[in-house]
Amino acid sequence: MNILVNSSSMALWHEIIHEAEASCAIALNEEVEAYLVFLIMRYLTKPEVAKQVIAHEFLAGMQLSAAQREFVLQGVGDKCLLFSGLFPKLAEKRLVKISYFVNLGQSAYGTLAKTQYDLYASLARQFVTLMDVLQSVRQYTQNLPDLLPLQAYDLWNETGSKRALTALRRYTQGTPMNSKVDDTADYLFKMK
Repeated sequence: MNILVNSSSMALWHEIIHEAEASCAIALNEEVEAYLVFLIMRYLTKPEVAKQVIAHEFLAGMQLSAAQREFVLQGVGDKCLLFSGLFPKLAEKRLVKISYFVNLGQSAYGTLAKTQYDLYASLARQFVTLMDVLQSVRQYTQNLPDLLPLQAYDLWNETGSKRALTALRRYTQGTPMNSKVDDTADYLFKMK
């Protein structure tokens, strides 16, 4: 842990993120990649964030002035990204699915987006991709096992995570069916 708090920690995190991107076959743009590195560095020494109730923060943040709202909702998006990527077991402990953090984080960043091309819009749009990169960082840095079959299926089915689909394919030779796609097809079929 001492290595990560010295003056070269930014370079080290950039290297770790690059390796995680490569393992996911993802290439983030520089702005999003830099944001991810600074996000990790900002929360590295703040373990107390794991105890916060994020949905309450989101709702309270929506009632604030624009400047305060941006600060609070950015924090909500950041924490959701960290929880879904680096600490997915936190979802189990809170009796929610990882997709809960994904949906809340996307909503927080999306609310802050002023145009479809700004940083917050990119973070909302690429949230699942960023989660995949952080989960790869988690596996790489802590040598943790990959997702179990049902975890992988749920995560892929609910968020479209490519990393979860890859993990799922390691368990089976078949191609799983996404129930959300099936529900949409059934709905469209019923409408005709």
